[in-house]
Amino acid sequence: MSSPASKWTLGALGIVLLLCFSALLASVWWQADTTAETRWYILVNLQLPLAITATVVGAALCVSGAALQVVLRNPLADPGIIGIASGASLMAALVLILMPEWMVSTLHYSMPLACFAGALLSTAVIYRLSTRLRGLNTAVILAGIAITTLTSAVMGWLYLFADAQSMRNLTFWVMGSLHQADGWILLWSAPLIAGSCVLIISKGKTLNYLYNGELTARSAGIDPTHESKVVLIACALAVGAAVAIAGSIAFLGLLVPHYVRLLMGFDNRLVLPASAFCGAVLLLLVALFSDLLPYASLPVSMVTASLGGPLLLYALLKGQFK
Repeated sequence: MSSPASKWTLGALGIVLLLCFSALLASVWWQADTTAETRWYILVNLQLPLAITATVVGAALCVSGAALQVVLRNPLADPGIIGIASGASLMAALVLILMPEWMVSTLHYSMPLACFAGALLSTAVIYRLSTRLRGLNTAVILAGIAITTLTSAVMGWLYLFADAQSMRNLTFWVMGSLHQADGWILLWSAPLIAGSCVLIISKGKTLNYLYNGELTARSAGIDPTHESKVVLIACALAVGAAVAIAGSIAFLGLLVPHYVRLLMGFDNRLVLPASAFCGAVLLLLVALFSDLLPYASLPVSMVTASLGGPLLLYALLKGQFK
């Protein structure tokens, strides 16, 4: 991490991130048929929240995925695959469908809290299974599939009791959308995500010891159980807040850290921030591409799944996940 090459790599990724962020904001000025006042309104009220959402959500999912793969000792660990995002999505669905009208004004802080509670509950189940079934990586993935299946079933039942507008909102939430967040929700969620990501990245050296096994960590004076719990809670907070503002987004937290490690090695002091930068850049590019389409707003999870599915199959065929 202290090598000049590492610093240059992170610096280049930071510059790319700023360029993508600026390009998304500047896209409003490509609309020739609008006045200056309208463009300024779109910039402040639509494009800026969109750019912030893409940045923090991409960073949260990818840095959480990178950390989970170390803590759970499983290269397939991902907030979506192991059920963390599903638990958060279920709580979002409960809030959207069952919340009474007189509580709608509290949505900007009740939604992040509910999603965090769902993500934390799923994380606790996965962590308990991973500690009791240590060495059985497949069991953790199967447990995540079971949690995802269960939450999907509950959400299917919720559809039966939802009105048309709630069903539409829930569908977009499940498919992922960067256009859902407004300034109030971002005011609560973005600082939670940023703080969680900073905390996870600060644990890079600790995760290096955990990556080499509990004995190595204990010999370095690190309590593996305590540090794992801290990282998992931070991941649950980041993923819960990300789901609260963008819904469920597939594959991003799995594939970005995987390819970052292939390109940059296994030093988590480099992998964690690089994963955060790359995830933010990818979602900014998805948002920019969707913004350039004249009559459609693409569901983010559809785009990431379309890109991530073939990449995952390619990685599996190459034997990169072991």
